[in-house]
Amino acid sequence: MLLEGLGPLLFPRQWQAMMRELAGQDVALLRRIGGALVSAGAVLLYIFSS
Repeated sequence: MLLEGLGPLLFPRQWQAMMRELAGQDVALLRRIGGALVSAGAVLLYIFSS
């Protein structure tokens, strides 16, 4: 959550624009983006827990 909060804290206008852009995307694309983020997080968790 610390990393997720850095975007709105440091770059609120750019973060807002990115959220607007994401809101207009197709649901399938959002699912792929979410899956990629979850996969990347799992890999990072594995790497840093070793």
